[in-house]
This record gives sequence, C-alpha cells and structure tokens, in this order.
Amino acid sequence: MSKAVSDPVSNPASNPASAPSSAPSSDRPDVARLTEAAAAAEIAELAGMIADANRAYHGEDAPEITDAEYDALKRRLQAIEARFPALKRPDSPTEAIGAAPSGTFAKVRHAVRMLSLENAFDDEEIAKFDERIRLYLGLGPEAPLWFTAEPKIDGLSLSLRYEGGKLVQAATRGDGEIGENVTANARTVADIPELLTPEAEPPAVLEVRGEVYMSHADFEALNTQQAAAGGKRFANPRNAAAGSLRQLDAGVTAARPLRFFAYAWGEMSAPLAATQSAAIARLKALGFSTNGLTERCDGPSALLAAYRRIEQKRATLGYDIDGVVYKVDDLALQARLGFRSTTPRWAIAHKFPAELAWTRLEAIDIQVGRTGALSPVARLAPVTVGGVVVSNATLHNEDYIAGRSASGEAIRDGKDLRPGDWVQVKRAGDVIPKVVDVDLARRPAGTTPFDFPQCCPECGSPAEREEGDAVRRCTGGLICPAQAVEKLKHFVSRAAFDIDGLGARQIEMFFADPDLGIRDPADIFTLAARDAANLGKLRNRDGFGDRSAGNLFRAIEERRRIGLGRLIFALGIRHVGEVAAQDLARHYGSWEALVAALDSARPAALAHRAADAAEAQERRAAAAEGRRARIAEVRGAAIAAAAPSPDATAAWDDLTGADGIGPVLALSLSDSLANPRERAAIDRLTEMLVIEPPEARATASPVAGKTVVFTGTLEKMTRAEAKARAEALGAKVAGSVSARTDLLVAGPGAGSKAREAARLGIETIDEDAWLRLIGG
Repeated sequence: MSKAVSDPVSNPASNPASAPSSAPSSDRPDVARLTEAAAAAEIAELAGMIADANRAYHGEDAPEITDAEYDALKRRLQAIEARFPALKRPDSPTEAIGAAPSGTFAKVRHAVRMLSLENAFDDEEIAKFDERIRLYLGLGPEAPLWFTAEPKIDGLSLSLRYEGGKLVQAATRGDGEIGENVTANARTVADIPELLTPEAEPPAVLEVRGEVYMSHADFEALNTQQAAAGGKRFANPRNAAAGSLRQLDAGVTAARPLRFFAYAWGEMSAPLAATQSAAIARLKALGFSTNGLTERCDGPSALLAAYRRIEQKRATLGYDIDGVVYKVDDLALQARLGFRSTTPRWAIAHKFPAELAWTRLEAIDIQVGRTGALSPVARLAPVTVGGVVVSNATLHNEDYIAGRSASGEAIRDGKDLRPGDWVQVKRAGDVIPKVVDVDLARRPAGTTPFDFPQCCPECGSPAEREEGDAVRRCTGGLICPAQAVEKLKHFVSRAAFDIDGLGARQIEMFFADPDLGIRDPADIFTLAARDAANLGKLRNRDGFGDRSAGNLFRAIEERRRIGLGRLIFALGIRHVGEVAAQDLARHYGSWEALVAALDSARPAALAHRAADAAEAQERRAAAAEGRRARIAEVRGAAIAAAAPSPDATAAWDDLTGADGIGPVLALSLSDSLANPRERAAIDRLTEMLVIEPPEARATASPVAGKTVVFTGTLEKMTRAEAKARAEALGAKVAGSVSARTDLLVAGPGAGSKAREAARLGIETIDEDAWLRLIGG
C-alpha cells in the first residue's frame, strides 16, 4: 500500500498546505459543499478507516484495502482538513507515519526519524513540485536544478546501523520514531552486508536505509511451497517480504528469499558525498545493492521522461515498484529546503496509477466454459496491479482481440492484440483484470494477427457463432469434457443441488476417475451403487475414509428430492438463472408440464430462429444499400414459411409470455431439450429424482388461476411486490399480453400492452381497482 511511506528520510518541520478538493469516490459529497458538522463527522470516519488500514498494512502485513483506496481516503481527509483547519485532530493520520510497532519485537528508537514522502499522481503535480522548490530557494525558471529519479520499491522499509563498519542493529520503520528490532532476521538477507567494504572508508557511524523486497519468481516459489504445506498464501510480494522479515524465528526468515535495495541514510558521523547521486554510488562501493535505474535529470521534462522509461520496464524488472521517486540532487540544497512535519520538501513520489500497469502479453489461451463459450485469456508476464499480482486477464471474445466491439466499432483505436505485445492491464477493485491498450511501437517484428480457433480446443467439435452472439461456442455439448466438467460443477453448486461434500474439486476428481467416473448428473445418483460393486472403494481414495464416503452417499440421497426451480437452474441451461428458473417453475407447476410445453413449442421455436437469421440478414443488406430495413415484413415471412401449427404457436406464446421469460431464454431452453444427447442425460437424471412442485398457490382468491399482466408505473407497490402478491393469491403473472391474458393492471405510462389489451378485449383496471380486488 502506498501510504506515502516507501522512502525513509530524516528530520521534521511543517505540513503541506495544498490538498485536492475532489472526493475519493462518487458517493461522498464535494468537500466544498460540506457543512462544518458534516466535515467533523467525516473526519472522524476517515481517521478510523485510515487507522484500520495502517494497522492491517504495517502491523499485520495483511492489507484490507487497495493502495488506490487508501490514497483516496488520505487525500480526502487532507482536503477536508485544509478547508476546516480548526477541526484537524492532534492525532490526524495525515501527520502520522506508518503504524506503531507491535509488541512482538523489542523496540528501537531511531536516532533520526524515518519520515515519508509526499505523493504525486499526475504530470502537473511534478511541474508544481519544481516550481515550489525554485520559489523556496529563490531560483529563477532558467537556473539549473538537478534531480535524481529512482524506482519506488514496493517493499518494507528498513534501517541498518553500522558502527566501525559492522552491522550492529536493524530496525523497521514503525511509526517513524520507534521501530522493531529485527537485527537477527536482517543478518540472513544476502544483500545486507555484515561488514562494509573497508576500501570505501565507511563513516564510523552510518545508518543505511532502504527497502526489503521479494522478486516475482521467489514470490511464486514461496506461495507454491506454502500451498503444498497447507500454509498461508501471500497476496503480493510486498506482503510476503514484510511477513518474512517480521518472523520470530530468524530461521524462517533465512529460508525466505529476501532482497534489499539501499537508497537513503539516517544518522552518520561523516557525509557520504555532496550529492544524492554520488551518495548512492558511495553506498554501492560500501557493499550495498543499489538500483541501476536511478538517473540524474535536469528538470520536470527529464523527470517525466525517466518516469515513462521506468514504467515501461516495470514488468521486466522481476520485482515490484509502484512509482518513481524524485529528489533534489544537491545535498546542500536538500538541507536548505528542509522538512515539513512528515515529509521532505526536496522529494516527491510520483505514483503509477494503482489500477493500471504495462506488461508483456506472452500468450493467448482459449478456455471452454459451461455453455461452450470459447473465452480467450491473456497470459501475462506477472505484474502487480491494485495490490495483486496479475498474470492472467480476460480478453472477452474474438472481436475484442481484433480491436473491435461486437457491433463492429473500433476499440483501442482498432489496434489488435498479439502474443509478444506490450499491453496495459487494468484491475479495479475485485473486477477481473482486462487488457485495455497495446503499445504498437514495441510490437515485435514478424508477428501476425491472432487466429481465433474455429474448432473447440477441448473436443475438436466445430465452434460456431450464432447471429447476435458475441462469442463463439463449441457445439460438442456433453461430448466436450470442458463443458461436461463445468456443467457438473454448476449442478452441485450452492444454488443448485448443493450436495454436502461434493464441490468443484471433488467433481474434477470424479470426472477423471476411470472406475467411479461422474460424466453427467445422473452418475452422481448411481455413485453409491457403483462403489458397492467396485473393488476399488471410494473410502480408499485420497481425501476419503469410511466416514467421509458414507457422509457423501447420505448427502447425495438427501438430494433425490429437489424443488422444480432448483432442478431447472441446476441443469445449467444458458440464460436460465435462479430467478428465471423459479419463474418457469411457477408458470408450469411441474417438470412434466414444462417438458410437454417445450416439445409442443419446438416448431415455433425453430420458426423464430429462422426469423432471427432472416432479420439479421435484412439489417445487413439494408445497411449496405442505405435503406430502411423491412424487419416486420421479413420476420413475418420467415415465420409464415416455417408454418408452425396453431398449437405450437400457442405453446410458444405461452412460454415467452411467462413473466421474466423472453424469446432468447425460450430458444435456449428449447434447444437444450431438443438436443438428443442433452435430452437423454436429463431424462436419465429426472427418472432418479422426486421433483417437488413450487409452493401451492391460493385457490380461493378472486384472481386464482387467472393470468395477470402489470404495465405502466405502479405507485403504491413495487413491480416485484405486485408480482409476489398476485402469485401468492394463485394468479399467474405474465410479461406480455396475449389471448390467454385475463386481466391487465395498468398504471400511468401504460403503452403498447394497454393498446394490445384493448384490441383483444381484455379487462383492464388501474392499481386502486387491483388493490380493492385483492383486498389490500
């Protein structure tokens, strides 16, 4: 987490006067509009949130919010304090550094305070930084002023004290004044010399400050070891480094691959050099690892150029950085500039956008999901984005890779994505990372556009893309192992059959088992019988024993009785979520009625699919010829040509007229039950189950058995409440008006449904009449 504490510096003075006035999030009012009372309440709230974040980050090495969220909270608090200075608390987090040391280690008082850095987040702030320094020193805009620019290491700050060239003490930052004594642990870090190089003539007393960190490769190896041992996995290298250095057992620290970069100093008996850059060179001569990307720059333009160069190298460094630190190079000028209460005037940290990072796109893999969708995944050179190491990102679909939206519009200015490209990755909060840009200037020579597969990579079946679908899908169905496994995982998920002891991991195990294999849902309910007949018993397999195997068999038996809505959802039919499954269950009342309706409606479903294709073709032709599309005529002709029977049309209208069930969902449902392999698997399953109907509807109400449609704005209840009350009284609620509709309840703004009801002669009442009818 940034917390403006990545670069320990020394000595104190006064607080920054400027603070941004923008709120950190859209749900907080603008600072300029706050009353004094509201400001006081928010200051207390923000102080508590920042204190909790500091405790989790510095004290427990387990951050609970992202760097970006922390920075936004702190900048918001600074802005409120700037507008209401009388409300500023004596213990304000804006005046704090790090967090108080824990009681786990002995305490160390720093001879020179370890301070923090002011943060900058855009180029304009760097220009202002230069202007402030020139104004303070009385330098004109043309006077030479040199800076250093160095990567801002994302690790744990550490101070090393040498006396007579020998390491005598190592301490963490703590709260800037008092840190934790971790000397024994620090001695195990290979980059920390026990003795300084005599030839470099070290001062008699020298406190060297820098950052303990862990490389990406070592971080991955450590997490692999932790997982194998059943231990804690770390979220990112910074947490891993901090947790490793703060071990009570130095032997544990010694086994962890920690590194150290030196870049600053505290107390010393003699100066190292006259400039920052020369002092860093002296530290290297004394035996410390220093960062080779540090460079001298002669003004804001050169600083920003260095920032861009370092940012571009970020993914190849092999360790985490979260920005670039700029410092006035001349140490005499640093002394003149001095310090505020928590930060030096002569340095600033230019942070990278917390949610964005550049890295290399190493490969594009295709994953096959439960519905057969071929989903491209970017395999990336690992980079930390938003506090998490990212090595994979979504690429959505083949259009996104090609640089266009599903409607053909350019995205990323039409730039396609190819393995080997340098790409920008975005991760906001818990959102799945995605690739948002590509640097064509760094594209390797000889690359060609990515060839999206036309066949399923798992089973070789054709991968087709239907009209209007953004993704290409495998047509293999249950013969595709990827679809079968994902469908089974969905089948046993919490909102579906929820079988205790049978989760995603167990499904993968059983799917691969040659003797007790589970290949479709019905196999779950024959598992106990097959185990009894099999020589290799489940109780003898890894992860199972007599008790756990018996518990699993009992849990499966308990799920032979299942509600209709849960069953429909568990089948994993595309577009059929929990709500739609319950809507279907209430509309048809039984599994047999639903299947019969779908079978009857199948010819009409095929007619509507043909109409969809004809409509899409007409739209393309009309766009190419610059004329208005004749959608209604084309659809009507296509349906007429298919000539579904009146019974099929009535069944289709009833299906699509059910509340929450539209044509897209209805077609998906129809296709699934019309697929011979899918139907056979479903029939085999349902023969083993007792399918319970939805809760019985009332039969003694004035609307029991009637089909009701709500339209317009309801003013005395929500649409969801109206639907629930109608169904509780035994009514069937439909989403559209048809000849089967008995009653239309029309509120203000009723449109086409009211007109259709009038045309069909269907009784129409307003909301007040509806409430009188149902007695409430």
